[in-house]
Amino acid sequence: MAFQMLSVAIGWQMYGLTGRAFDLGLVGLVQFAPMVVLTLLVGHVADRFDRRRIVLLCQGLEGSVGACLAVASLSGWLDKEILLALAAILGGVRAFESPTLSALLPLLVEKPALQRATAWSAAANQTAQIVGPSLGGVLYGFGAVTVYSVAAVALFSAGVLVTLVRRRPAARAAEKFAVRSLFSGLAFLIAHPLLLGTLSLDLFAVLLGGATALLPIFAEHILGAGPWGLGLLRAAPAVGALTMSGVLARFPLRDRLGPILFSAIAVFGLATMVFAVSTSIALSLAALMTLGAADVVSVVIRVSLVQLETPDRMRGRVSAVNALFIGTSNQLGEFESGMLAALVGAVPAVLLGGAGTILVAGLWAWLFPALRQLRRMPEG
Repeated sequence: MAFQMLSVAIGWQMYGLTGRAFDLGLVGLVQFAPMVVLTLLVGHVADRFDRRRIVLLCQGLEGSVGACLAVASLSGWLDKEILLALAAILGGVRAFESPTLSALLPLLVEKPALQRATAWSAAANQTAQIVGPSLGGVLYGFGAVTVYSVAAVALFSAGVLVTLVRRRPAARAAEKFAVRSLFSGLAFLIAHPLLLGTLSLDLFAVLLGGATALLPIFAEHILGAGPWGLGLLRAAPAVGALTMSGVLARFPLRDRLGPILFSAIAVFGLATMVFAVSTSIALSLAALMTLGAADVVSVVIRVSLVQLETPDRMRGRVSAVNALFIGTSNQLGEFESGMLAALVGAVPAVLLGGAGTILVAGLWAWLFPALRQLRRMPEG
C-alpha cells in the first residue's frame, strides 16, 4: 500500500510542478526502465543471498526515498529532475524486491499449501491496489509531506516485520558470479517448455488484452460517467480479483488445471470484448470485475506452477524473468492499446485486443500440449 501511495503522490506532484502529461509518462518510464536493465542481476542476487535481508534492505531504501521526498517537499527544493531521480531509485529498488519476495514465498509454507498461499498473496496485492491509491489521494489532500511521511513510516515498519519472518533454509546457488549465471534463468525456462509456455502465455495475453490505458476515454466519451465513473472502472478489476482470490484461498483448484488456465485466459479476452462494446456503466463494471477474477485464476495457477517446478536455487532468477514478463506485458500493453486506439479508435482497439487474447490462448494450447493437458500441481 505504501508503494501505491508513493506512486500516486509522485504523479500528482509531478503534474503540479509541470502541468504536462508527457512528464507523467516519464515517471512511469523511469520506474519501469530499471526492471529491464537489472532483471538478470536481480535474479542472481536473490539466489545467492538471504532473501529476507534483501527485502529488508529494499524496504529500508524505499522508506528512505519516501523520507527524502517528504524533506524535499517540506523544504521547497523538490523539482522535476529530483522527482524523476527519486522515482528511478524507487523503480530500481522495486526491481529487486518483487522477484525476491516471490522467491521467498515457497520457503514460508509447505508445498501442498502453496496454491492457497499464492491466492492470499494475490488478495493482499489487490487490496493494496484498491486501498493504496485511495489512501494516497486522501493523504495528499493534507499535503505532499503527509503522504510521503506516512508511506516512509509504513515501509520502515514493513522492513522490521520482515526480520521476524521464519522460513526454511534456502538452497544457495553454487555457481560463481559470471555472465553465464546471469542468463541461467532464461536458459532454465527455455529448457522447460511447461514453464516457458506458462510465462509467455501471460506476456502475450495481457499484452494484447490490456485496456487500462483507455479507461478515461470510455468513462468520458462512451459511458458518460465522468471522473467518478473512471474511479469505479479502475477499481472494478481489482474488486473482481480480490473476490476470486478469497474464493481460491478457501477452495484451491485441484484438478484439470491446464484446461482451467486456458479457459480463464479465454474468459479474460471475452470480458474485454464485452467491455469494449458496452454502453452501460453497470455492464462495463461487471465485465471488468469478470476480467479481474479470470486474471487471478490464471495468476494463481501460473505462479504456483512456476514456484513448484523451479528448484529453490533457481527461484530468484526465474522469478526475476517472470517479473520482467509481467512488467513488460503491463507497460507495453498500455502502449499497444494507446497506439492502436489512435489508429482505429478506442472501441475497435479494445475489441481487437480481447479477440487477440482469445487467439493467443488457442495458439498456446496448441504449441504447449503439456500445459494444456496439465491436471494437478507437481509435487515440487
